[in-house]
Amino acid sequence: RIGLLNNLRAGRSDKQVWRLLQLLRGYPEVLHVETDRSSAVPEALSDLSRQEVDLLVVNGGDGTLAHALTEIIEHGVFEGRIPMFAVLRGGRTNTTALDIGSHRDPVRSMEALILAARHGRIEERIRRRDVLRVACDGQVRCGMFFGGGVIYRGIELVHSSFPQGRVRGAFGSTAVIGALMSKLLVGGGEGIVAPDKAQVQLDGEGIAPGEFTLFMASTLPRLFSRLRPFWGEGSGGVRFTALASDARHRARTVPGLLFGRPGRHATEENGYLSRNCKRVELRFDCGFTIDGEQCEPRAGRTVSISAEHNVRFVRT
Repeated sequence: RIGLLNNLRAGRSDKQVWRLLQLLRGYPEVLHVETDRSSAVPEALSDLSRQEVDLLVVNGGDGTLAHALTEIIEHGVFEGRIPMFAVLRGGRTNTTALDIGSHRDPVRSMEALILAARHGRIEERIRRRDVLRVACDGQVRCGMFFGGGVIYRGIELVHSSFPQGRVRGAFGSTAVIGALMSKLLVGGGEGIVAPDKAQVQLDGEGIAPGEFTLFMASTLPRLFSRLRPFWGEGSGGVRFTALASDARHRARTVPGLLFGRPGRHATEENGYLSRNCKRVELRFDCGFTIDGEQCEPRAGRTVSISAEHNVRFVRT
């Protein structure tokens, strides 16, 4: 049974919302709830659970998906079970939807999903993905991407540089990444690209404490703008990458590694760290983000990142 969680504040146009609601009038078997604030999400999900939804469609981008994953996996609002997920490209950033292969138009995606369910063809659309579990400051958040340091500050720059709306999403992030790239290539830096002191532990192995320009983790093979900044090996579900502040051969290495071509200089000895882990533990003072949700800097915090749940996503 299909249920739709429709975030009305996800950056879409009113016209698109209207088109989606018009579509659903022709498919009364599809349950749907609309939310306009994050505090309403738990009750909306509980309502869909009570109606025995087993395929949850999320229309609202990466942040809405992360919120739904947290409520279902950590807080058990679906009575302890984890449904299948489908993600429409309805937010400012739609990294997971892009990775799964969802169509650009959320309305066309929704209709294709409904027809696939009617004809018993959901199974062929399933793409399994691990989900990050990030524990910090006494809270647990689930999501698909974690970024610290310069990534956190970069998102803050996007929010201050671009008006609220879709331009804050992939377009704004890509523009800021382009600007940051030029700064990262020369090393050092201050302000937004200033390095952060951190202690890093990967599957119990301590990495020498030092300063890092950035660190990020995800369970997805690619991010927005076709970025593929994870090239390490290992059997764990957490893809982790960090760039030391004194990394060498930046001009030759940084551009390639962002797109999955790290080159021969991208070694740990040269300051480029990338591994697939079961657990990452970080101790730092800087801020971080989980799928766009910002967590402000705090001295001496410890962040534990794992990937303990594998979820069935359905391509739309």
